[in-house]
Amino acid sequence: MPYYYTLGNIPHKRHTQFRKPDGGLYSEQLFSTEGFSNDYALLYHVHPPTRIIQTDEAIDVTPKIAEEKMLKHRSFEGFNIKPQNDFLKSRMPVLTNGDCTITLAAPKGGTENYFYKNADADEVIFVHEGSGSVFTQYGELPFSYGDYIVLPRGTIYQIKFTDENNRLFIVESHHPIRFPKKYLSKYGQLMEHSPYCERDIRPPQNLKTFDEPGDFIIKTKKQNQLYGIHYGHHPFDVVGWDGCCYPFIFSIHDFEPITGRVHQPPPVHETFETNAFVLCSFVPRLFDYHPQSIPAPYNHSNIDSDEVIYYVAGDFMSRKNVTRGMITLHPAGIPHGPHPGAVEKSIGAKETKELAVMVDTFRPLMLTQAALEIENPGYIMSWAE
Repeated sequence: MPYYYTLGNIPHKRHTQFRKPDGGLYSEQLFSTEGFSNDYALLYHVHPPTRIIQTDEAIDVTPKIAEEKMLKHRSFEGFNIKPQNDFLKSRMPVLTNGDCTITLAAPKGGTENYFYKNADADEVIFVHEGSGSVFTQYGELPFSYGDYIVLPRGTIYQIKFTDENNRLFIVESHHPIRFPKKYLSKYGQLMEHSPYCERDIRPPQNLKTFDEPGDFIIKTKKQNQLYGIHYGHHPFDVVGWDGCCYPFIFSIHDFEPITGRVHQPPPVHETFETNAFVLCSFVPRLFDYHPQSIPAPYNHSNIDSDEVIYYVAGDFMSRKNVTRGMITLHPAGIPHGPHPGAVEKSIGAKETKELAVMVDTFRPLMLTQAALEIENPGYIMSWAE
């Protein structure tokens, strides 16, 4: 999905001999999407990336569904998810369907003693609180508040945090995460009207090659089973790579809002897309400048999508009692809009300082047990005040 990039040492031609200083061959690995028919990268390892020396029994990590079907607006206090010492144990799925899973996490620590690979889904990790680095075969990705960390499925990574105060909003996608097609030229460049460009995409840096034998466990998720797969060499033994399929970071603070004379619809906030859902960024921006404009969003019916908003920071003139880390779910089938009084109150406002992430899914979402434990009861009645 990103632009072509290369790091480290690679041979002049792909699929040709590439020899080490001692005369042995480096091991080439194709990392491809959608079979061999879309984006890919080529990585060159000191050792074959196939040397499994041990496997552990699988652990079932299927989200525990509490409500498979429902039709009412819901609200959840995301910061009520309790911190956990371990990165994987901290991940609490709250909403899910066959296309994606929306997860909250409050990890106090990373993955210092193991590596992780999600073989089920691409991951978008939004950093609400905290900083640190993601280490991959492709290099290092330093992150901080407001960053989207985008990890193609199958990426092996370790994550390390600066301290214990971390809050993450994670979207796992069973469909490839892409830049919106409407922002791409027919040759794949982000066009002038796009709210961000290639300069805003931060690729991996500081590639280090670890030529280390030993017992290295990669906890790998496949079909909601977590497998412990042990390899005989450090997985980050890559000397170089190139291609268009690699992890990267994009900051929500680099998203340039699109505004107009009257209220603009949610697609102007679109940041990433898949065949099954879109992810949008609401950022500080000037309001509409028509003399009779109403900045508050109009009432709207989600005819064919469930709308999830994760509130990050700032004031939200359309909602009452919004807290940091709150999630609202407005399912397809019933209209929603500003809370009572919000429309009149918004008239004359010049700007908003809000920051939020939205996920619109084209198939209904199911609630997990973890979601019910952090739910705000009575949210559906908040329009009746």
